[in-house]
Amino acid sequence: MSGSTTLTVWVYDSALGAAAGEVRLKDLEQRNALVVHDAVTVTWFPGAHEPRIGHVRHRALLSAGQGSMLGVILGAALFVPVAGVAVGAGAGVLMSRLHGVGIERSLLEDLRARLAPGRSALVVLSSEADPETVRTFVSRGLARGDVELLYARLSDDAPAELRALVEEAVARDDSGSP
Repeated sequence: MSGSTTLTVWVYDSALGAAAGEVRLKDLEQRNALVVHDAVTVTWFPGAHEPRIGHVRHRALLSAGQGSMLGVILGAALFVPVAGVAVGAGAGVLMSRLHGVGIERSLLEDLRARLAPGRSALVVLSSEADPETVRTFVSRGLARGDVELLYARLSDDAPAELRALVEEAVARDDSGSP
């Protein structure tokens, strides 16, 4: 896992699970166990009509002064209307081009299928993971049985490619061009 870029999705069986995962993620980052390029939480509170996407504040985004690219991607993936209904041009193009960096539509569909009222997810784009430190974190979470792990190995230049895709999608939606 060391050196490679991954997208990991931790799906929790409680609405507050992702917030707890965020604390653990920040601990891993402080230990230099991985480099976080972007991270968001997706929280669906009981009784809410849809999940809420929250940005996780971390060193990479703060130092670069950038917003969350995963927030835009998940917004498109989770809130794109069903087939046959018009969607933003940028969102449609973005979803079709994610495959090029290693994010399969099936991963996003799995996330959408697992999210329901009372559940949450922590979605992390990271690289340079220290396998032993991260393995301990992963094993502890899975042993409790309250979390499921989805992941994808991405190209090494995935963070830059995703940023470019998101910027293009946002510009396309702003301009109204297809």
